[in-house]
Amino acid sequence: MTIQLYGIPNCDTVKKARKWLEEAGVDYVFHDYKKEGADPARLAQWVDAAGWEVLLNRRGTTFRKLPDEQKDGIDRDRAIALMVEHPSMIKRPVVEHDGGLLVGFSQGDWAAALQ
Repeated sequence: MTIQLYGIPNCDTVKKARKWLEEAGVDYVFHDYKKEGADPARLAQWVDAAGWEVLLNRRGTTFRKLPDEQKDGIDRDRAIALMVEHPSMIKRPVVEHDGGLLVGFSQGDWAAALQ
């Protein structure tokens, strides 16, 4: 099974996820948000599947540095716009696979879904 892994290469969680995939022998294609950006239509699909609250990384520096007026009253469409404008606000990694979508890295969840 080949999967699509989305993230930023220097992110520690993405590094752990890539190492896990390689050790598990799972083929993947890597999409680097920094170089390739974030597709609004794909983000909308992910939001519909997982919820914008799961995908929007509100703990990261990029989000925390936003002015309060940009952080207040976030809804689905505003969250997508923020993630398109600032791909580092997307929780990492995101994996598209035949069975669905994984957001974040959890060895147990990944093993159940990808092996």
